[in-house]
Amino acid sequence: MTATASPTVLTARALLLDMDGTLVDSHAVVERVWRRWAERHGLDGDEVMKVVHGRQGHASMAVLLPDRPMTQNYADNARMLAEETADTDGVVEIPGAAAFLASLDGLPHALVTSADVALSTARMTAAGLPLPEVRITAESVGASKPDPEGFLKGAAELGVEPADCVVFEDSGAGIAAGRAAGMTVVGVGPRAAVHRPDVAVPDLTRVRAEATADGRIRLRLG
Repeated sequence: MTATASPTVLTARALLLDMDGTLVDSHAVVERVWRRWAERHGLDGDEVMKVVHGRQGHASMAVLLPDRPMTQNYADNARMLAEETADTDGVVEIPGAAAFLASLDGLPHALVTSADVALSTARMTAAGLPLPEVRITAESVGASKPDPEGFLKGAAELGVEPADCVVFEDSGAGIAAGRAAGMTVVGVGPRAAVHRPDVAVPDLTRVRAEATADGRIRLRLG
């Protein structure tokens, strides 16, 4: 994978896209659900919100309640997933997401999300975005981000070496997962920049992809 000296153009063979905070703005729902959960467990809502982005729910619970049995975390996570899936109020696209996805038509790309099938479908639909053909969801992996398993599986599904992939992520856990997978990471939004991705963009309004003559993907970032 190569980049220009000024990191506004990247080339890759495949793109791996996170959903929440990257393609879909679901912040309002995440805040509502997790702050209620924090209150039920006597935890500080602000501290909880620092942990939950990018991870599967049970993995966040394991960090926040380290002495609680994982069986309880899995059960609690299932209830919360159902709650989040039913609540799409305020779910919208990240600015530029629809046009960016349109530019990927016919190019190798996959959704790699900590959400399950039901939640990812609900949120992408609510935001008016098409679901990529290849999707790595919570059901697809045994380990949550920041583990790189999801991104490595996405690359394998697309038949592309990890080093030839570019990841789009917004969270610290997701950026760490992309880095651990050996991939170039584009951080999307203000939260991403503090985790030092390879390239940072405020949103997707000026991000476009196009095929090159040798069958790669050229990404224009601004």
